[in-house]
Amino acid sequence: MSVRFVLAVAGAALLGGFALATPAAAHVLVQPDPVSAYTMTAGRLWSLVAALLGLIGVVVGGLALARSAGRIGTGNGRRGAIVALAAGLAGLVIGGLVVAAAEGGPGTGYGIVGGFMALAVGLIAMALGGLALARSRRAG
Repeated sequence: MSVRFVLAVAGAALLGGFALATPAAAHVLVQPDPVSAYTMTAGRLWSLVAALLGLIGVVVGGLALARSAGRIGTGNGRRGAIVALAAGLAGLVIGGLVVAAAEGGPGTGYGIVGGFMALAVGLIAMALGGLALARSRRAG
């Protein structure tokens, strides 16, 4: 083996090592600062809004389901069922957008935990609204 060949291979290995290490070092330098558990970020705010919409949908859907069964009130619960479906759908969509936009896991400030909670609560609200709507059609 010639000395030139050994130097060329060593230089290529050194250059390749730096070329691969540079993006990794840049990635470490660009990481955002950790977020406190009490900091209200945009992701956490939107997941909170989505969860509250879903919770409103669950409450209204439960009341509409009870009304359609004839347990409370005099109406058939159709209006409440539609409100529960709309609020549940809004919570589901906003929660899905929060989860899709999150770039980190729990504790990073992107609101991914609240987004998943909003997905679950919105789905429950839509189920209750759908049941109440089906009962109101059957009873009315």
